[in-house]
Amino acid sequence: MRASALITAVGTLTLSALVAPTAQATVSGSGDIRILNATVNGGKDVVIGTTTKTIAVTVTATAPSNIKNVSLVLFHGTHLNTDEYDGVLNPTSNQAACRAVSDATSTCRLTISGNPTLLKNATAGTWKAYISVVAKNGDWTSTDPYSSLRIQRKSLLTVNASPEPVARGRTITVAGKLSRASWWDDLAYHGYADQPVKLQFRKAGTTTYTTVKTIRSSSTGTLRTTVKAAADGYWRYWFPGTKTTAATTVAGDYVDVH
Repeated sequence: MRASALITAVGTLTLSALVAPTAQATVSGSGDIRILNATVNGGKDVVIGTTTKTIAVTVTATAPSNIKNVSLVLFHGTHLNTDEYDGVLNPTSNQAACRAVSDATSTCRLTISGNPTLLKNATAGTWKAYISVVAKNGDWTSTDPYSSLRIQRKSLLTVNASPEPVARGRTITVAGKLSRASWWDDLAYHGYADQPVKLQFRKAGTTTYTTVKTIRSSSTGTLRTTVKAAADGYWRYWFPGTKTTAATTVAGDYVDVH
């Protein structure tokens, strides 16, 4: 969909945070309209797995005649208006829910469907937001792009510490697997190879995990390492994430040491 066709549409998308327009933004339109603020997904990175994620968006704008409608579209590329993109997520409705907060300013709420079948694995990472605003008197403005965000592939971890129970000083083997979502037509989780993953331990009766060592996932995403049994407690893996893949952890596996 060309940007010119989006000026009267309303949309929201999945992104980490939208603040002031970037210096490189291309601004067009008519009249005295200003975009004051835009927030997507509560200001957090957008993480999409193998099912559709609905993302909330809020845009505040001002115009002498106040605001009629707002559209926000996420795209992967340089500019939406010139077709320099290879991925796009559109609004779920043509009309935003706008509420006047003063005679000239309104806050508009939108949602976008983060459908993984509309995404490609290669486009995970930095996306941009295109925003257009229409005033009640027919004036309009748009920014292409408005700001940047991250759309990431969801990751998963598993853990199994054994044997359970174990004698103090004996060896514990901690196994698991790191995987991440594949988008487009696969819609499944596959092993994430050669990634640094932290093995962490929480002693029974405490609330804080401490990193014991860092290992790397195998070519199939599997994890396996050994430690000496010293105290009752919980063992887990933690993956810090990458630009394209979200961080994740897993509930600790309890080992009774006697």
